[in-house]
Amino acid sequence: MRVGLLFGGCSGEHEVSIKSAQAIAKALASGDNQTKYQVTPFYIQKNGVWLGPEASQNVLSQGLPLGDQPVTPQQRWQFPSAAAQMDVWFPILHGPNGEDGTVQGLFSLMQVPYVGSGVLGSCVGMDKLAMKMVFEQAGLPQVNYMGVERGEIWSNPCVFPALCDKIEAQVGYPCFVKPANLGSSVGIAKVRNRTELEVALDNAASYDRRIIVEAGLTDIREVECAVLGNDNPQASVVGEITYDSDFYDYETKYTDGRSQMHIPADLPPEVVSKIQTMAIQAFKAIDAAGLGRLDFFYQPATGHIVINEINTLPGFTAFSMYPELWRASGVEFPSLVDRLLQLAVAYHGQPSQ
Repeated sequence: MRVGLLFGGCSGEHEVSIKSAQAIAKALASGDNQTKYQVTPFYIQKNGVWLGPEASQNVLSQGLPLGDQPVTPQQRWQFPSAAAQMDVWFPILHGPNGEDGTVQGLFSLMQVPYVGSGVLGSCVGMDKLAMKMVFEQAGLPQVNYMGVERGEIWSNPCVFPALCDKIEAQVGYPCFVKPANLGSSVGIAKVRNRTELEVALDNAASYDRRIIVEAGLTDIREVECAVLGNDNPQASVVGEITYDSDFYDYETKYTDGRSQMHIPADLPPEVVSKIQTMAIQAFKAIDAAGLGRLDFFYQPATGHIVINEINTLPGFTAFSMYPELWRASGVEFPSLVDRLLQLAVAYHGQPSQ
């Protein structure tokens, strides 16, 4: 089966995507996978231009992004000829233009299977505001939050102070300010006072026109559960993230030694079971497919569990929780990648002949 490995992309998670693609390419070249799959890499530069297999392999081998050259709109419509030869795609594009339903729509128009959720599951899973609305309808407990638009932040001197007043009244401090459509904690800030709130809102608005402000919880443990499957998804063991920073930001996530994964997490069996049940419920609620990593907050003092978010294309780097959760559940990395490709074909249609 000819696999198109698509990585890079036009988002702040470009470098993470390259690392994920390296790990997947290695897994597809090992064991039984090397006789089942023929992998062809396709790299999307930050300016949106697709590169052919040879140039893409160079990026994959070096692990470093290419510098962008001036580009015309026409170049963004030109795809390498080898792209038409693929039987199934493995898009490991994190963030906007890769995880939000856009490239999924392209593959759907091409009538070729691809790993991961379809357009609906991808776009709902990407937009934190839409995601929380769906979770709310599904009856899943969440932290208090409110949505904000860029126009309210970048407005006249009368509107912005009133917005901050409203956030303080409805959400309070500490709180987290997040762009609605980014991952890997890009653009996220923890704020404790009015000055920090104003700066955080302005920064988040530079990333997205939709912003979410969430109440911060105290004395919590951050736990995660991986889901694998289509119509009958399965939940992995539950893992826990601990770290040495104020919160789980981008630098902490992708710097070796800054965070620790505890798999499986030391939790009461009934808590683990509830998290696994909620993970599958949330996965189905947004119509996800293939894979998803569900993040939760657990308060030991009260036993309260709230869902934070779903990631429909989680990282596959050496520091990534998703493949590690499945390894602890008995599914090694090469088998996991194989399962995902088989699920892609089953969910999105048979590969072309």
